[in-house]
Amino acid sequence: MFWGVDIGSTYTKIIGIGKEKEITHHAVIPTIFNQDVIVGEYLADKEVKMLVATGYGRHMLGDSHGAPIISEIKAHAKGAYFFEPTVATVIDLGGQDSKVIKMGIDGGFIDFRMNDKCAAGTGKFLEIAANRLGLEMETFANAGFKHDKELTISSMCAVFAESEVISLIAKKESLANICYGVHESIASRLASMARKFVVKESETIVFTGGGALNPFLHHMLEQKLERKIVIPKHPQLMGAVGAALSGFEVVN
Repeated sequence: MFWGVDIGSTYTKIIGIGKEKEITHHAVIPTIFNQDVIVGEYLADKEVKMLVATGYGRHMLGDSHGAPIISEIKAHAKGAYFFEPTVATVIDLGGQDSKVIKMGIDGGFIDFRMNDKCAAGTGKFLEIAANRLGLEMETFANAGFKHDKELTISSMCAVFAESEVISLIAKKESLANICYGVHESIASRLASMARKFVVKESETIVFTGGGALNPFLHHMLEQKLERKIVIPKHPQLMGAVGAALSGFEVVN
């Protein structure tokens, strides 16, 4: 068994693949204190031929488990290519950063852009806004489809952007319209980064990360880039899949 672990800021993703590269195990668990111990407990009763780590907490597993580590960029590129071999550009939205990856050949990458300076363009801002509105994330993710007014949230800083949301609530703007404004803000940032890499209309764009589970954000991105965007099965697991595949390639 070959294992990939992506310790992200919000969730830890674990993938196990077999000798035919088939996915046999997968798990998504909250990232908390001593996450390396929690991962060790999960793997304790499982066969581990190779374990490769990626994500913000990858060095934690490197130190405690002796696991090789790879960058998030390399991991997401490999994972996206595994599910969609025609991929030319990967858009990934995680809890604390967003990134766009320009693919090379055979699952490699040529270049990337990352926003990790402020939460305003990340999944964390979606979570903050949903909490402010008192909505579950699933409800929040679909509310924007019912908007009848195109609100704009312009702040580049998450703190000020949250203040804008609070102001819109005080003005009695509808939940659907506020949801639209939040999603439009993030989609605009992602689309701006993606336009640097997306050249031909025929190129395949793959959307990964926890943000890809948000149907309205997916819709907004397609509108901004004026093309279809592919979401692979289990988009949140792409980094872990790429890490597991990296281990598979070392041994085989």
